[in-house]
Amino acid sequence: MIDVVIVGAGPNGLMLACELALAGVHPVVLERHAAPTGEPRANGLVGQVVRLLDRRGLYARLSGESTPPTPQPAFTFGAFPLDLTMLAENPHYVLGVPQAQLEAGLAVRAAELGVDLCRGHEVVDLLQRPDAVEVHLADGTQLTSRFVVGADGGRSAVRRLAGIDFPGVTNDRSISRTATVTVPASFLHPETGGLRVPGYCVVPPFQHTRTARGLIAWAPFPGRPAILSTTEWPDTPTNDETPMNLAELRASVTRVLGTDIPLGAPDGPGLLRRLTGRNTRIAARYRAGRVLLVGDAAHVHPAMGGPGLNLGLQDAVNLGWKLAATVRGWAPQGLLDTYESERRPVAERVVMSTQAQSALIGPGDEISGLRELFAELLRKPEVTGHIAALMSGADISYPADPTDPLAGRCAPDVVVQTDHGATRLAELTRTARPLLLDSTGSYAGIAAPWRDRVDVVAGSLEGTTATALLVRPDCFIAWSAGDAATLRASLAHHFGLPR
Repeated sequence: MIDVVIVGAGPNGLMLACELALAGVHPVVLERHAAPTGEPRANGLVGQVVRLLDRRGLYARLSGESTPPTPQPAFTFGAFPLDLTMLAENPHYVLGVPQAQLEAGLAVRAAELGVDLCRGHEVVDLLQRPDAVEVHLADGTQLTSRFVVGADGGRSAVRRLAGIDFPGVTNDRSISRTATVTVPASFLHPETGGLRVPGYCVVPPFQHTRTARGLIAWAPFPGRPAILSTTEWPDTPTNDETPMNLAELRASVTRVLGTDIPLGAPDGPGLLRRLTGRNTRIAARYRAGRVLLVGDAAHVHPAMGGPGLNLGLQDAVNLGWKLAATVRGWAPQGLLDTYESERRPVAERVVMSTQAQSALIGPGDEISGLRELFAELLRKPEVTGHIAALMSGADISYPADPTDPLAGRCAPDVVVQTDHGATRLAELTRTARPLLLDSTGSYAGIAAPWRDRVDVVAGSLEGTTATALLVRPDCFIAWSAGDAATLRASLAHHFGLPR
């Protein structure tokens, strides 16, 4: 019997597979496409997920950099530039890696960990039994697994076969067009790389720019084709299903900016995409018996601010250790159910954020008045800080002991000074095991009965006021220094009774 079948070999499915393998569980990943599609989708990662990748040793692989990630000085919210240099603590990280490169990197890591990735296998039916799930494939093959996880996107077959509803709304008012393009050098600002538009000044790079007629975004990625996109709100909704071409995008740019920009197609395969409307939905439940959902299979939302991978990959890491503990038999009662109770509120906040941004970029004089007021508010550091924490996911706080001020929050970038020198938390969490950091030397004996699943590191702690931290595999704090009784209770609550 297979431990876990994961349906979908996108970033979320592959990340979950890596997490399960690190925890000693053998997953099988089924992907209906025979080979990676290479279709351009997300253009990078935004938010705390960048720090998470560093804590699994993946940031250096994907970025090619030997130094830890650093916060970025600027970003956008609802086509407003955010000056993050005004913040005492900037939580906003960016990793400019296209999704195809991310998937390839995660596939290599999964193979290193012994994960079976089976391409060209489409799931057509699921049959749940009390102790397992029968997985039926299009070629007639049948697999039996203890659990099945749907990581197969917004049109998830697993979600449908499990009978899980997908309530939400679809707004048909907007039309977005996106393409990889080239533009003449005379239209590029020599210093910023923005679009130098006659009669309009400059469209800055990597930002959404709103005009009275629509929205435009220009992304001149180094070393790969630039991406240009527009969003409009036509008076009459359209359901045009003919393939988009560059002439259509050029006409849209002319309408949005009021001037023409000559567009060319880059050498090689490119992106041409038209999307009508914005889809916002959250699954009625993340679990049905032995079937669970992660990523877009559990929630879809507008792409404003790029929160999709930040949300989905952290779903995978939250679920991974809990599902592994359940398969291996040491999970405390109800641990697997905390996947939904912790992650659904995060998805709801992402939906709130993207809907708010969608409203702020809309047409009309009343929206222009709202934007003028919002621009005033963003001059206040406390407002910009709140927005940055929301967009990055730095404001996530899972339910925890209310008397413990750090429990439920993401662990800070602690440095542990041991007899062997200084070690970053990111270097200690690459095995995805629970971790007790102890600067007092008095807690190791308490955690000893859990030594088969909890690692203990002794040394002074820099970067936190706590003298000890119990860190979950997903790098959230389970407990910070208290007495022996509260540590034992937290160990049992999160990681089950000792053997």
